Amino acid sequence: MMNYRLVALDVDGTLLDDNHQLSMATIRTLRDVQQAGLRIVLCTGRSPASAIPLLEQLGIEGVLITHNGASTVQTPGPQVLNAAGFPMKELERLVAYCRANGIHFDANTPLDLFIEKAEKDTLSMYELFLIEPKLAADVLVMDGIVKFTMSGQGEQMDRLEQALLTELALPATFHHTRSGIEFIDVMLAGSSKGAALKQLADSWGIKAEEIIAIGNYYNDLDMIRYAGLGIAMDNSPDEVKQAADEVTLSNNNEGVHAALVKHVLAPLASVGSRQ
Repeated sequence: MMNYRLVALDVDGTLLDDNHQLSMATIRTLRDVQQAGLRIVLCTGRSPASAIPLLEQLGIEGVLITHNGASTVQTPGPQVLNAAGFPMKELERLVAYCRANGIHFDANTPLDLFIEKAEKDTLSMYELFLIEPKLAADVLVMDGIVKFTMSGQGEQMDRLEQALLTELALPATFHHTRSGIEFIDVMLAGSSKGAALKQLADSWGIKAEEIIAIGNYYNDLDMIRYAGLGIAMDNSPDEVKQAADEVTLSNNNEGVHAALVKHVLAPLASVGSRQ
């Protein structure tokens, strides 16, 4: 039996169902896993403000990898442990393109989210993610930004992603990741969930083979590949499933609960019954 010590969990499309809800079975399972001595780390594209309420709902405290790996925070607090910040001026061409084409965007510091326009439909989106955005007159004068996020309908984001590979190619110091059908994130090169997870695990003396990572989208790929056991949700794109060691049930069918019962709780119960 593999002795796992850390469980890294994506949030949207993985831990939560499509209604952004946590099931009671999943809550109980995660509490049991933590009680068994494993560390649970949420690894999300969300900001700390948007992810901490989920930890509270789970009834656990710990470290969060947020902004797709660009910021790691300790709870309670939150205390920023690590952040990869940059001046927005370096993304001037991309911001100009978004403004000219009516693409919504936000700029994130480790703990806060800033927008230039407070429109009703975008505010309701932030409300869904438990975020209260702050207004900025001009994001381009901001420093210490860890993630720049653009959002819109899937087809609009498809076109933007193509542009990022051609006429809108980012400076070599940056990279972009598709964190959902409607979201594209830009961060410093080297910032990712997998890189942040490795740094955190190393600081705790935990090896890759002692980690289970569960995710559902392209921004989870390097985390899934890094972990000793990388698990994709059944609602993942094929490329994510192919990168994983195993596919569990979908996020609407308590896939996280099923995977952790199979790989953590059932083996522990089996050992206990033999003693």
